[in-house]
Amino acid sequence: MGAPAPNRAAVRKAIALGLFAALIWGGYLAYSRYGVTQGLEPPDFALLRYGVAGVVMLPWLLRRGFFTLAGVGWPRGLALTFFAGPLFMLLLSAGYLFAPLAHGTVIPPSMMTISTILLAGFLLGDWPTKSRMIGIGVIVTGLAFVAGGGLLTGKGELTWLGDLLFATAAPLWAVFTVLQRRWGHTPMQATAVMSVLSMLFLLPPFVLFAGFDRLLAIPLHDLILQIVIQGVFSGVLAVVAFAVAVSILGASRAAVFPALVPSAGILVGIPLTGEWPAPLQWIGIVLVTVGLIAAMGVRLRPSAAVRRG
Repeated sequence: MGAPAPNRAAVRKAIALGLFAALIWGGYLAYSRYGVTQGLEPPDFALLRYGVAGVVMLPWLLRRGFFTLAGVGWPRGLALTFFAGPLFMLLLSAGYLFAPLAHGTVIPPSMMTISTILLAGFLLGDWPTKSRMIGIGVIVTGLAFVAGGGLLTGKGELTWLGDLLFATAAPLWAVFTVLQRRWGHTPMQATAVMSVLSMLFLLPPFVLFAGFDRLLAIPLHDLILQIVIQGVFSGVLAVVAFAVAVSILGASRAAVFPALVPSAGILVGIPLTGEWPAPLQWIGIVLVTVGLIAAMGVRLRPSAAVRRG
């Protein structure tokens, strides 16, 4: 027997948290582009995200038992870290070295959504409804408009390698999403374990091979902003919010939220860079929004069961 359907209040809460996570991750994209102009590289972004998140979540994990990973256990904790930890971030970041930004706007979010839906169907029996599939199709179409003409261009002979890295990174996050739902861990458990273990695995090689020179070279106020946005907001708050959405809506329905990130990044970037979306991008943002509404399938009026309850 499956889990009982959430009530309307819980669904509204989950959608709000999913949108909140997408907005934060959109800001992460905007500030990452800004950090690149200051000389930051993929290992720096990985440290900002997982190093800071690990420090923030370490006290919570210590209070609930580090040696048992707050009841998650080491096999599951290592699995969650493998799929959503530094490997995911480094593959995603490395894709931009070979493929243009437009490819990174479409391939990762589309693959995350589709991979999560397929895994949720096979492992959880949570197959999407027809209306949800239509909504997802509209979202993917909107992402193509958001990417614009750059979607049809390459960055060189190794563009295929960048696309392959994008396509490899995206399913990793999908597995994390489905495992969190299947194993029934709380959002705080999943976030804390993944963040702290990621920090422990990432910090030694970063110190040995990368160093802090690039981070220390940027202005202090920019470094503080990167720490807050990349680590606290993107690494902790957004992951917890998304995990709550998964626990309420299920992995298949919550899978649409990562697809909103490119549109959110464009909107967040308006006050940051002063760049306004092109007309095709506005169309894409509208299509993504319409697709979200269709994919969520939220009833405008309560069902008879809800009214009787």
